[in-house]
This record gives sequence, structure tokens and C-alpha cells, in this order.
Amino acid sequence: MKFRSNNRYDGVTSYTSDLKMKEVINVIDGKRLGTITDIEIDVDTGRLTAIVVPGTGKFLGLFGRNEDVVIPWEKINKIGSDVILVESSFFTDARPTDK
Repeated sequence: MKFRSNNRYDGVTSYTSDLKMKEVINVIDGKRLGTITDIEIDVDTGRLTAIVVPGTGKFLGLFGRNEDVVIPWEKINKIGSDVILVESSFFTDARPTDK
């Protein structure tokens, strides 16, 4: 699936599969949040509204993990060639998925 990003990213057209291969980094604390597991799209406008990253592991990752975390599109600072920089304070701006 192709998408056209908003003007903050110079109108570059990209593939969602390209996004899913990029590492997501929180610029507030420098933590790696993982790669995108899903995206949210506004079906009326066709625009991306959020990216979804895996939740943090529980007890050394042995007993599952927390809910996935949804990061609103407005919190994306930069989409680079191999990383996506987001600004989220764990996400006080993010919300758990409804899964």
C-alpha cells in the first residue's frame, strides 16, 4: 500500500512496508521502541493517523507483553532512511490498542 505523507515530510510518497522495516526511537529518552507492527489510517481522508509499536515486555519478557502502543502521527518528528523519530513520554501521548 502506498501513502503520501503530509508536507512535514516534503510530500514524499512511500510504501507502508518501508515504514514497517524502520526502527522507532523515542527522542525524549533515546529508547528504541521496536519496529512498527501496524498503522492506523483515516479511511475518509486516506491519511495515516498513527503508528503502532509493540508494548514493553513483562518480567524479562517471559510472560507475554503489555498492550501494543499507538503513537499519533503528530508525534512523529522525522522519518529517516532507517529510523523513525517520535516524541512520546511513555507514552502519555500514546494509547493502548483496542485489541
